[in-house]
Amino acid sequence: MNRPYNFSAGPAAIPAEVLETAAAEMLDWHGSGMGVMEMSHRGKEFIAIYEQAEADLRELLAVPAHFKILFMQGGGLAENAIVPLNLSRAATVDVVVTGSWSQKSQKEARKYASEVRVVASGEGSHFTTLPDPSTWQLSRGASYVHLCSNETIHGVEFHELPDLQALGSDAPLVIDFSSHVASRPVDWSRVGLAFGGAQKNLGPAGLTLVIVREDLLGHALPACPSAFDYKVVADNQSMFNTPPTWGIYMAGLTFQWLKRQKEGDATGIAAMERRNIAKAQLLYSYIDQSQLYLNKVAPNARSRMNIPFFLRDESRNDAFLAGAKERGLLQLKGHKSVGGMRASLYNAMPLAGVEALVSYMREFEQHQA
Repeated sequence: MNRPYNFSAGPAAIPAEVLETAAAEMLDWHGSGMGVMEMSHRGKEFIAIYEQAEADLRELLAVPAHFKILFMQGGGLAENAIVPLNLSRAATVDVVVTGSWSQKSQKEARKYASEVRVVASGEGSHFTTLPDPSTWQLSRGASYVHLCSNETIHGVEFHELPDLQALGSDAPLVIDFSSHVASRPVDWSRVGLAFGGAQKNLGPAGLTLVIVREDLLGHALPACPSAFDYKVVADNQSMFNTPPTWGIYMAGLTFQWLKRQKEGDATGIAAMERRNIAKAQLLYSYIDQSQLYLNKVAPNARSRMNIPFFLRDESRNDAFLAGAKERGLLQLKGHKSVGGMRASLYNAMPLAGVEALVSYMREFEQHQA
């Protein structure tokens, strides 16, 4: 079966090997006589799936022992409320606004924290640049500092996480890494909590990953629902309520797929980072030399995962998208808030898919000459 190349920003493409394994096990997981969706989350079969998924993820992302891995629900948008309910202590929260998702984060946090301060913003550049950490006006005694480390809509990414201690802050850094989780290593020495929806790089929609430092547990506001209290979830191994079992299973298969990946002498996440750099460089290089296409993001802030671009003649947008679909290049229309096009190059997107996209873009441009 020749599958098209799916450039959707999420829910996004899942590795074919993962889908094939899930299809083969749909009716009977490992001779249990049950599919994963039919299992009790407390039965030995699913416990084995859960424990393997957690162990594989900890290994892949090199998560230190003093961090808890939580499998939750609600997506990244819900975490915009769950994080302040757990960490704000009803005090000041600092937010770095770099695009649409961090704008939503600071708006939601205002419902729970006594004060939310925008300590830096890229709005003045229409979110085409990232504010240098040395310019951030961090608060004294903030509960935490929120950062969306990759903005899916505007296509900006922090390629190095800020060192808050070096900036004079003792607040934990909270990162929303939904759209680039598992695409590169994480410097956990600079992170207090990371969260992300699974539907971009880890599996299907419905599962939310939270990785939280142990000392940040146990500080939830009284209004925090028990199912969203990180300490309650951690104490119950993510099973205080029925977890998203199918999502955990699919993520677990994706973790195993990631562990098998090799690129030269690199394996796992290191291999994926090499591939992701190569894929992004290929597309950006073509856009930058083109007379028809334009990417507006500053080169040092460009996302490897989400690449927005525009046709200088936007009257050709519909023709471009129609031609792309005919060639099996799907979901390239940009977000409705910014327009244009967007190619999301998550881990499941092979280099061949980016090569096919660049070939089509070149062909389309030549026909416009």
